[in-house]
Amino acid sequence: MSQFSPLQVVQISDTHLFADPHGELVGITTADSLKVVLQEIRHLQPQPDLLLLTGDLSQDESLQSYERLRDLIGPLAIPTYWIPGNHDRPIRMEQVLSHAPFSADKVFQKGGWNFILLSSMLTGRVYGEISSESLHWLEQQLQQCDRPTLLALHHPPCPIESAWMDKIGLRNPDRLFDLVDRYPQVKLITFGHIHQAFETKRNQMTILGCPSTCVQFKPQEADFTIDQIRPGFRRLQLYPNGQFSTSVMRASYQRLPDLAATGY
Repeated sequence: MSQFSPLQVVQISDTHLFADPHGELVGITTADSLKVVLQEIRHLQPQPDLLLLTGDLSQDESLQSYERLRDLIGPLAIPTYWIPGNHDRPIRMEQVLSHAPFSADKVFQKGGWNFILLSSMLTGRVYGEISSESLHWLEQQLQQCDRPTLLALHHPPCPIESAWMDKIGLRNPDRLFDLVDRYPQVKLITFGHIHQAFETKRNQMTILGCPSTCVQFKPQEADFTIDQIRPGFRRLQLYPNGQFSTSVMRASYQRLPDLAATGY
């Protein structure tokens, strides 16, 4: 990457892997759909400089599910960073996902950008919350580095106009925004959890949601509703001057989910 070329980032989210390689989530074999997504990523030009995994990497919280993730993503040999989601077990993640190309680091700098990865998971809860300790840590990081900054977390910090999903988003977004609104270097907040593409603006920030690599949720629905759209991932090009571009890519996985499902 030259001084003026963008950093290539791919966000992967909500893989929902099982210990069983044939494990299904509402009719989708999650390992198979992830394989198709990863094949699409292999064909990207230019190749990603880093992968950002934004939670719910496991569905059953098993050690074997994280070993499966490692074995599928590891051969790409792309530096890979992660945060937990509400379906994850952080201790088991650290056991498996702490060796190259994976890293358990939650703050790092690449391509002129500062990356800060926040945990929003609450053990035993579907909704999320950022602890006072994490918010204090976040402010310390923002005080120490004024580079263009990307924040990543699992839960959406703003309404997405799906009533059922808005009930299980981040419970204390006001505290997060009270903090980051004071730091103009924060250019991007990106998250998972919602299994769909999403984009909105707040002051100087762009807020982005990511599709799942397996089942997609239909946008702007009052109740849990499965979408027929294919699995996907988000692509980001980050320039050293703080500008960026982004797009959602869809994989060629053809199997349809169980559209009659009422939950997962």
